[in-house]
Amino acid sequence: MSGVTEELIIEAGRAEKNYWRDIWRYRELFYILSWRDIKVRYKQTVIGAAWSVIRPLLTMLIFTFVFGQLGRLAQPGGAPYPIIVFAGLLPWQFFSTALSEASGSLVGNANLITKVYFPRLIIPASSIIVSFVDFAISFLLLVAVMLFYQYLPPLQVLLLPVFILIAFLISFGVGLYVTALNVKYRDFRYVIPFIVQLGIYITPVGYSSTEIVNRYSEQARFWYSLNPMVGVIDGFRWCITGEPMYWPGLLLSIVITFFFCLIGIRYFRKTEKSFADNI
Repeated sequence: MSGVTEELIIEAGRAEKNYWRDIWRYRELFYILSWRDIKVRYKQTVIGAAWSVIRPLLTMLIFTFVFGQLGRLAQPGGAPYPIIVFAGLLPWQFFSTALSEASGSLVGNANLITKVYFPRLIIPASSIIVSFVDFAISFLLLVAVMLFYQYLPPLQVLLLPVFILIAFLISFGVGLYVTALNVKYRDFRYVIPFIVQLGIYITPVGYSSTEIVNRYSEQARFWYSLNPMVGVIDGFRWCITGEPMYWPGLLLSIVITFFFCLIGIRYFRKTEKSFADNI
């Protein structure tokens, strides 16, 4: 025996004090959960990951027909209407999928939560990463659509990662808040699909936010940007189609995004200790 002894120190509040450091220490668990969810997501489906292509493609065709042909909405910029729709559909689909997946992530991992310690924030974060994989596949479909129309995006497409980051932050903030609520109030599993269904119509997915100005006023468009996804979608269209950016609305959407991130993290951390009991 070498005579080396190990000393176990139990310190009150140590887990709380080292919470954010523990997230890094448990990063392998984050990878494992993300990879598991990616494999399970389409495991028992007939066409598998192809749903990541079929869903946005069908939605784009429906929106193009409803808003472009029947609604005769204006098409700002020189991009084909399907590309305009797809540029708005991409961030919205990422947000709605992330919200749906994150809302039930804690309840779906009840056995893991009640047995071992780890920062619970890892679970909803890993579910959002899975939604980002769907986003990446759908983005490749958008590239294919642009090649089909022989459309070359403007130079500001290089700034697209900035708006992807904003979309990720708003999905993360709202997702944390909703998943914490869903642990305590299971009614939210019925509310989330309704919010997602309603949100696609009150967010400029199938139409441009300039329609708000045409039908109402410039001030109405500013308050419309209280929906943070408005600024994100406007940013995507500015990068991909060259549609003029409404900068006051973008700034308001960014402020709302950071607000949701703050309250999402704060509420999640406040209720985290009771997750095991409530689940």
